[in-house]
Amino acid sequence: MTTQTKTIAGTKAQSLILSALFAAVLGGTMLFLAGHAQSATLHDAAHDVRHATGFPCH
Repeated sequence: MTTQTKTIAGTKAQSLILSALFAAVLGGTMLFLAGHAQSATLHDAAHDVRHATGFPCH
């Protein structure tokens, strides 16, 4: 009879890394889409955010 043990510490670290990576990708995607929006409605909605983050829009 053999006994197998699993460690949980590794999965917590992996979960933290994946969560941080997901947040970074999501944030970058949102910034990219808001920065390159061509529609007048999207432009007006994202205008203040663009200027606040230093993203050129004009």
